[in-house]
Amino acid sequence: MEGSPLRFDGRVAIVTGAGRGLGRAYALALAERGAKLVVNDNGGALNGVGSDPGPAAEVVAEVVAAGGEAVADTGDVTDPAAGEAMVRLALDSFGAVDIVIANAGNMDPRPLEELTLADLERHVGIHAFGAHNVTHAAWPHLAASAGGGRVVVTTSIGLFGGPFIAAYSTAKAAAWAYGRSLAPAAVEHGIKVNLLAPAAETRMVTDPELRSKVGLPELPEGHTPDPGRGPQTVVPMLLALAHESCPVNGETLGAGLGRFARIFAAETPGLYAPGIGPEELLARWEEVVDESGYQVEGSTADSVAFREALLTAQAERSEPGISS
Repeated sequence: MEGSPLRFDGRVAIVTGAGRGLGRAYALALAERGAKLVVNDNGGALNGVGSDPGPAAEVVAEVVAAGGEAVADTGDVTDPAAGEAMVRLALDSFGAVDIVIANAGNMDPRPLEELTLADLERHVGIHAFGAHNVTHAAWPHLAASAGGGRVVVTTSIGLFGGPFIAAYSTAKAAAWAYGRSLAPAAVEHGIKVNLLAPAAETRMVTDPELRSKVGLPELPEGHTPDPGRGPQTVVPMLLALAHESCPVNGETLGAGLGRFARIFAAETPGLYAPGIGPEELLARWEEVVDESGYQVEGSTADSVAFREALLTAQAERSEPGISS
């Protein structure tokens, strides 16, 4: 059942990577619903190299033409000073920072044999350090937000790993862990931090060179994006997580292509067997991986508490020196 339209009147949002694709869709949707925007994009290529002020300026022009308020920022999110500059721009232009959408990213797939440390550093720098640089600078202002600050960090199902995308997957997993770590710290400040794993036809999916590198089939000549598979299909979840009425904190949500889902990390109760050797461990492997009674971890502290409770209960049921 639908409620009242979600509005962002009086709210100020910083959206990184907002010049193209998903970030552009997020920025336009937020502006359409009343938010004032800092549109950040340094205009780099898909692999994260280079710069171009055009994409950010074009999105700002679209927002202003539609009657909204936005300013462009072309800072490189990997630079802590750029995060601080974005926040200053928001404060100077609109007087507040209420929402951070840490969306900037890159992808440069290659096999492990060709992967360099510089490739890893570039990916982690944009996806994870970039999320930190803007969020860290905005944190005190998010805490002061009258409606409660909101942070949405872009992760990906890429965090599950895959051939050719080790750098991208590592960066997305780092961004995921970063957002998860912020969430429990955010509670006392009235901030909510969540993670969004989008799925849409963007240049990360349609770029011919990228598709060739990862072994995807060529798209038909003259292929045009399908609106039913585009960034707009992710927007409803982004708006829900960025809004004052967001019901969750520390969650990872998948969205796109008409589907919305929860993604979570869990831990099995496992096997309590003090003194066990590797041979018996392998023989009892099914007990280790049995998913019955798994726990969805909200934080590292939750995992520690879960394990301690299990160990205490199992130890009480076991005689000393006897494995259960």
